Amino acid sequence: MSLWIVTGICLACGALIGFLGGVLGIGGGMIAIPALVLLMDMSQQMAQGTALIMVLPTIVMAVRKYNQQVRIDRPVALAGAAGAVLFTWVGAQLALGISSHTLRLSFAVFLFFVAVFYVYRILRQPRGAAAGRTATARPAPAFTRARAAMLGVASGTLGGFFGVGGAVMAVPILTAVFRLPQTSAQALALTMVIPGSTIALVTYSWAGQADWWIGLPLAAGSLLFVPVGVRLAYRLPERKLRACFVAMLFATVMLLIFEA
Repeated sequence: MSLWIVTGICLACGALIGFLGGVLGIGGGMIAIPALVLLMDMSQQMAQGTALIMVLPTIVMAVRKYNQQVRIDRPVALAGAAGAVLFTWVGAQLALGISSHTLRLSFAVFLFFVAVFYVYRILRQPRGAAAGRTATARPAPAFTRARAAMLGVASGTLGGFFGVGGAVMAVPILTAVFRLPQTSAQALALTMVIPGSTIALVTYSWAGQADWWIGLPLAAGSLLFVPVGVRLAYRLPERKLRACFVAMLFATVMLLIFEA
């Protein structure tokens, strides 16, 4: 297959991934990684490093579009980003030191539990809404800089280890514990993982686990459709948005298990 054909396919796939990543607030990497393993026969580490090439500019674009809709608390986001930077490198080093099979199954298990948590949140929502007074009796804890830094440490470690785990873990914590709206949580989580994702990309590239010939056209295609996905995210009801997020998680888990 010629380079031009491969580039065209990557552009088209990047456009689809960027659209879905904008809608779901995941940067697209969670979709790209299993696709690269299955379609390009990459190792899990190579797929994660290549996906980061696409994910990083896509995240920056998505954050810019989210910020046009609702202002992101920048001091809190910076505190979370600071906590993530060093531990992203630690997570990436751990991922580079284990087998591709083990890393792939670990990724599948992690995403499965995140998906189960979201199912619980969706099923529980009607009861909370009906109770009314119970839902408002206990105010949500404030998402302070110190808490953001702690969340950044956990998100950074997972982001380095799995390539995309930081925002995936942070969003349910922000919605469940601190009761932020889904779109606000997605915007804040993506903002927090930008510096850590940069560190992860450098680490994977330095180890030779990133294919720039594949990653760059994926990034170019993704950037074109991220704004479309973000606009759609703000038009969807929050319950439907969470349901779409869960469906994507379960689909990814099944694909990873199939690949293993």
